[in-house]
Amino acid sequence: MIVVAGASGDLGGRIVQELYALDAPVIALARPGTSAASLHDKGFVVRECDFSNVDSIARALSGAQCVVSALSGLDPVIVGAQGRLLDAAVQAGAARFIPSDFAIDFRRVPPKSNRNLALRRMFLEKAQSAPIRLTSILNGAFMDMLTGTIPIIQHRIKRVLYWGSADQPMDFTTIADTARYTARAAIDPEAPRWLKIAGAQVSARDIAAAVSRVRGSTYRVLPAGTLGSLGLIIQIARRIAPGGPDDLYPAWQGMQYMRNLFAGEGAFEPPLDNDRYRDMTWTSLDEVLRAARAA
Repeated sequence: MIVVAGASGDLGGRIVQELYALDAPVIALARPGTSAASLHDKGFVVRECDFSNVDSIARALSGAQCVVSALSGLDPVIVGAQGRLLDAAVQAGAARFIPSDFAIDFRRVPPKSNRNLALRRMFLEKAQSAPIRLTSILNGAFMDMLTGTIPIIQHRIKRVLYWGSADQPMDFTTIADTARYTARAAIDPEAPRWLKIAGAQVSARDIAAAVSRVRGSTYRVLPAGTLGSLGLIIQIARRIAPGGPDDLYPAWQGMQYMRNLFAGEGAFEPPLDNDRYRDMTWTSLDEVLRAARAA
């Protein structure tokens, strides 16, 4: 049995659906109330618990072989709630735990260069000493974000912005492919400690070429500044609009991710683990751009 925490979110819900498609016994973990009701409405099998109480979570994890965390948030969630989920998984006798590490390789990102990735590093320090088998899945950035959340494709002027080098490779995987791969890792008792996947490894110049193919019009790269100037903009943005205590993605946080990507910080070293599950097919950048244009 596999238990998924964070199933009310986009990635977590997709992981549950992929496990259903694999005929795996899966349960969604939820807080009592609207969160549980929404999961019931999706047809998920749900167990409720109090995420502030390890004993309550452990009872809900009874019988679980693998616990998957798709929790998303700041310190109270990634370190706090996920830490209690890990403790509860150990208490319940689960064999495996997949933390919410879905990102670029945060182990290779300079300290303090990315707030959200620093939280994953903090959780890693706790998880490494837990008496449970861990599997972290690193997927790069979500490729879906290239259609809006990462605003480097400027259709009005037919340009793709970049900082530093237009030829710096960056790792991207769609949310759907990440969920599909995670479901397979959850039912794989031999899954290793780290799995690195990328549906596409592309530079700003590659992105411009892909948009040109999909749009039937020439897009070119446009330097937006140096990595140093982007770092300065991030510092200014943090002072002007710091964001609230629950703001997961203030503007400056998105800029931190962009700087990590364009600096090659957290880029995957070969080999990738794309071929571990041979039934996997990978969504290309052209397909993502084509779907976004159609929508």
